[in-house]
Parts: sequence; structure tokens; C-alpha cells
Amino acid sequence: MSAAGKVGPVGQVDLPGQAWVADGPIDHVGMYAMHYAFRRDLADLAATVPRTAVEDRHAWRALDAYWRLFAELLHHHHTVEDEHYWPALSVAVDRRGDEDDRALVAAMADEHAEIAPALVAVGIGFDAMRRHASVSVRHQVADGLSHLRTALEDHLAHEERETLPLVQRVLDGPAYEDVERAIGRAYPLRLVLTLVPWVTYGLNEEDAAQVWERAGRPHRVVHRLTRRGFERRHRDAFGG
Repeated sequence: MSAAGKVGPVGQVDLPGQAWVADGPIDHVGMYAMHYAFRRDLADLAATVPRTAVEDRHAWRALDAYWRLFAELLHHHHTVEDEHYWPALSVAVDRRGDEDDRALVAAMADEHAEIAPALVAVGIGFDAMRRHASVSVRHQVADGLSHLRTALEDHLAHEERETLPLVQRVLDGPAYEDVERAIGRAYPLRLVLTLVPWVTYGLNEEDAAQVWERAGRPHRVVHRLTRRGFERRHRDAFGG
């Protein structure tokens, strides 16, 4: 899910873990919500993997299934940014920005490229746990998650502190709405049905209400229909 594509003065959201609130006419609620969910999942995975007993096959199957969900959502999120968001921002920077702004947009794509191998490495670790679980392989997965978490946290904070304010400054409403439509078309229904309950899980009632207020009625209906299923999935992987 991406932001709601509104123009005009809007009140931005400020969610747990968020590094900055980029004030301006473009509502980045969807972007901030996805960043929150990525941070939440990596914190859960990093905390759970080291303390999960090597011999607990049920727990590792649930963790592996959740990891696959997380990895797909992160990969897809970065792919649509690389294919739609950053090119549109580059065009806007050419019209209204400067060399520092161009370097910032390039840095976003470069950071995605640096995160991708860390994502692959953790997946390899989970595959190894399925084939021949051991304490050393569990340690490999935990180390990989720690490295990925650092790289992703740094990227998300960089994007929130510098890139989203740049978007507010140089990208106009119609161009942003074009990006939103392109990103919306890039999400298959299967992924939307998973993403919708995933994105606000764990938020307090007030923060979740802010997100769903802007998301539109179709997303709210999907959330009501899919929320409990996702809650079970999260509980299977992480407990309580």
C-alpha cells in the first residue's frame, strides 16, 4: 500500500520508529505505514530467531513462512520505488532541484541495491535451517537479520529525513498521483490481500485509525475481512 496521493495542506502521520515527519501537501501516510511494518517485522524476527529452539520444527516452519512474506513485501516495495517513484522524482528534480537533490535520488536506488544481498543472505539461512537445522545455522540467520536490520533502518531513516521532504518540495500533485496509480497497478490482488492487514498490525488504536481514515473504504473492507487471518499468522511465528 502506498500513500493516498492527496494534494493541498495535510496532516502527516508520526508512527513508532519514524525518523522524521515531512510536512507538505503530499500525504505520505502509506509510505510511513509500510516503513513502520518493516521495522516491526525485523524487530520481531531479530528477537525471535536467536531464542527459538533448533529442534522446534513447527516454530521454524512458521518463522520461515513469515520471513518469506516479509521478504516478498520488502522486495516488491523497493521494486516499485525503483521503477516508478525514483524516476518520477528524478524528472521533478531536473525541473526544480539541484545536484545535491540528484545525488539524493541516486542514493535511494543505491541503498536498495545494497539491501538486496542482505535480504538474499537471510533467505539462504532460513533455507539451511529447513535442510539441516543447527545452532551454527541459527546463528547465521540471526547475524544476517542483524545486518539487514541495520542496513534497512539506515535507509528508511535516510528516506524519511531527506527524500520525503524533497518529494514535498519538487513533486507536484498530478505527477505524484500518476506515481500512485502506477504503483497501485503494480500490486497483484494476492499481495494486496496480505499487505492490508500486515501494514498496521501492532499500531495503537489512534495511529491505526489515522492510517485507515486515509486509506479509503475498499482497503478498510479488506482489512476487516483479512485481519484475523493475519493475526493468526503473526501469532504462529512470534507467539502472543
